[in-house]
Amino acid sequence: MAQGQSAVGTLDDAGKMDKATAERVFPSKPIYSPYAGRKFPTRPLFGDTHLHTAASFDAGAFGARLGARDAYRFARGEEVTASSGQPAKLSRPLDFLVVADHSDNMGVFPDLFAGKPEILADPTGRKWYQMIMGGKGADAALEMIMSFSAGTFPKPLTYAPDTRAYKAAWQDNVAAAEQYNEPGRFTALIGYEWTSNTGGNNLHRNVIFRDNGDRANQIVPFTTMAPLGSDNPRDLWKWMAAYEQKTGGSALAIAHNGNLSNGRMFPIIESFTGKPVDKEYAEQRAKWERLYEATQTKGDGEAHPVLSPNDEFANFERWDFGNLDASVAKTKDMLEFEYARSGLKNGLKLEQQLGTNPYKFGMVGSSDAHTGLAAMEEDNFFGKTTPQEPSPERLTATFVENPKTGIKVMDWQVSSSGYAAVWATENTRESIWDAMQRRETYATTGSRMAVRFFGGWDFDKADAQTRSPAMAGYAKGVPMGGDLSRAPAGKAPSFLVAALKDPLGGNLDRIQVVKGWMDAKGELQEKVYDVVWSGDRKPSADGKLPSVGNTVDVANAIWTNAIGAPELIAVWSDPNFNAAERAFYYVRVLEIPTPRWTAYDAKRFGSKPLPNTQMTVTERAYTSPIWYTPG
Repeated sequence: MAQGQSAVGTLDDAGKMDKATAERVFPSKPIYSPYAGRKFPTRPLFGDTHLHTAASFDAGAFGARLGARDAYRFARGEEVTASSGQPAKLSRPLDFLVVADHSDNMGVFPDLFAGKPEILADPTGRKWYQMIMGGKGADAALEMIMSFSAGTFPKPLTYAPDTRAYKAAWQDNVAAAEQYNEPGRFTALIGYEWTSNTGGNNLHRNVIFRDNGDRANQIVPFTTMAPLGSDNPRDLWKWMAAYEQKTGGSALAIAHNGNLSNGRMFPIIESFTGKPVDKEYAEQRAKWERLYEATQTKGDGEAHPVLSPNDEFANFERWDFGNLDASVAKTKDMLEFEYARSGLKNGLKLEQQLGTNPYKFGMVGSSDAHTGLAAMEEDNFFGKTTPQEPSPERLTATFVENPKTGIKVMDWQVSSSGYAAVWATENTRESIWDAMQRRETYATTGSRMAVRFFGGWDFDKADAQTRSPAMAGYAKGVPMGGDLSRAPAGKAPSFLVAALKDPLGGNLDRIQVVKGWMDAKGELQEKVYDVVWSGDRKPSADGKLPSVGNTVDVANAIWTNAIGAPELIAVWSDPNFNAAERAFYYVRVLEIPTPRWTAYDAKRFGSKPLPNTQMTVTERAYTSPIWYTPG
């Protein structure tokens, strides 16, 4: 008998518990209101976890003049004046925003433009300031970029973590977040970008805090430049652990643009050691990197047609030319270690070998805009950097060019993407961060469609005949980002999937489930299933669903929702399930084709697009996976 319990049904400190007493405190009648006592998240919150302002060195150099406060005002729905002098406003406010300025040299440009005495005390700083005041700001910016890239940036002007100027820049960003954070209405999460870019190979991460300014101000961001910083992700994870130990706070990191890493983002062989990924790497990455930014302005990172030749939708907004600075061209052998789907697949194999899956990440999208404007709608796209803000020239301008490799990317190839959708119970820092931590998130390419995805063992068709799929979803299964195991004998997992169109966007074409698994021979496999679709289309003999069609009038940049469906919902069960095989499942939702930002530019400016310019887009969403692990 347990201590304190003197008899069955009797506790010394609480008295006697009998059936009548229990019924008084645990009502036996069902609650009439289906909404009373509901604890699960009821609507997705949309935001951007990756926005740069003038405090980022490169954004400032490229002409951004909007600061963090401007960025928050814009995200909250206010009209602001863009750095190019144009009025800008979102069609509807966002729910949250992370101003993620680059940690290295954070804050230099705002101080330079302000003519701060510390800047003017240095001869080079004074020269650059006078060039800007004299109308030669572009020349000054180019000098600064070249100096920084060559490692010759004047030390007195370098904003290193041990300088007062750097600390002041960070504290100003924190103060801006505190000023505009309004729990319940708009969340300003505190964060920054750690920009590892050795050899031009993108290993960038955004660090996002759960905490308020009292904790964030106890540190300054980790940088990549030695001796105070490091470009190795292992050192970032150590820094994050130290942050949590020092402050009692919480942090997570979100990697992005594996497509510009030249085979280093999801490694089997670690680029920093040349050795196979080990157990410590797997455990640390799984702990700190719960999400991956799968789509943004510098290309979509879900899948690649070379890796997924049977997926007709894998060829989407591709940036597969080379690494970030275009100094090394892409080769096919790099692709496997760059894209989310192949990373998820390799994670299954590493889990088998190491006991931990380092690539067990959920999905978000975000902008990576360097304008201070999280404007990712096709008809309201303000570009990636200030020179790409709306103008008659951007349809034909060059975004980046490296004469040594011959790599050239045009402005029209920049994507108007994306946003992060989070199933949080409240619009607060804590609730949004917690949803990110449990991977209850999905990526969109800019559309604000609502997407549900649950997995379990007992979903049936009746669960799809409801206006509240989440009630069955949470009662009978796990949401996106969750885990399944211990398959009941003879049962395959079933999934409840649902999507509701963006009120201002295109109708829905279809919902797909993407499955990846490791077979009995240890080979990695994938398959895309069309689960539910609009209209009365029938799959052909090869299993392919006919196209939904296209209503886009490119010349006038308009379309109609005469095709597609406003909502789709279904229960799907894996027809090829093997309880002995590790697997993951995630949902991809496709809209009908709509005008791409290039079509709006052509119409509004009367500009003539270059040959092969993409003029329509199939907006989409990618949910976080649900993993199955043999029990």
